[in-house]
Amino acid sequence: MAYDEDLAERLREIVAGERGVTEKKMFGGLAFLINGHMSVSASGKGGLMLRCDPERTDELLARPEAKPFEMRGRSMDGWLRVETDGMSDKALRDWARLGIDYANSLPPK
Repeated sequence: MAYDEDLAERLREIVAGERGVTEKKMFGGLAFLINGHMSVSASGKGGLMLRCDPERTDELLARPEAKPFEMRGRSMDGWLRVETDGMSDKALRDWARLGIDYANSLPPK
């Protein structure tokens, strides 16, 4: 499955004012990197793939639209999948902001 171009455009608008943003095709989706760190992605599996503070993983997974991100059958703290069907612009911005803020907290690569 290809990533959702409309979702990618919505994310592009959200990250537009950030410094050090690059786009990169990753994991079948389109990721937005900040200073070399993945922040948020229009996932090739649908919805968002989001990077967040690992200590907030359980808290964020309590939200109904969030699911664990799994790689090779293993959940990874600090990474989420977020369902975006019918998501408002504000909700999308709030989710994307989690990834953007976390990527901004990391030292540049």
